[in-house]
Amino acid sequence: MDRRKQLDALCADMTAHDVGDPKRIQHFIKVSAFAALIAREEGLDEHTQFLLEAVGYIHDIGIRLAEQKYGYQNGKLQEELGPEAARKMLEKNGFEASDIDRICWLVAHHHSYDDIQGDDYQILVEADFLVNLMERGSDRETCRVTYDKYFKTEAGKRICRTMFLEDRGFEMPRKEG
Repeated sequence: MDRRKQLDALCADMTAHDVGDPKRIQHFIKVSAFAALIAREEGLDEHTQFLLEAVGYIHDIGIRLAEQKYGYQNGKLQEELGPEAARKMLEKNGFEASDIDRICWLVAHHHSYDDIQGDDYQILVEADFLVNLMERGSDRETCRVTYDKYFKTEAGKRICRTMFLEDRGFEMPRKEG
């Protein structure tokens, strides 16, 4: 199976996994798209771009599992429960063993920000933050602190500045409740 077909099949499987939950489906599609965009703009090789697009789709696979098992979910539970489910889905879709290992490692660490190592890890974190800042209706100060603390790639910084920090008169919609 070629890589594009693998990615499309993975996206379809994640959509089925999150059936009836359009917010989660849109979240992982957006994270995958931002991860792929940042990787291309940063000049990463095609293989790393492929891995980032894949992990973007599958990074939050542990959410539903945590909710089913514990009645709630958080980043730590996602990291604990996600890799095994991710591995099964990746194997089903014909991903190579070394790629599965790296993707599962990223799933197991994508909410741990203390020691980010590797371009793929950095880009996944940035892509997830770009989507989360919007979905959470974060204020400008939260966006600024996140930008200063976590964004390292030039492409990720540019996208974050453009979306949240440059004043064009746009206000983030506030989350109700």
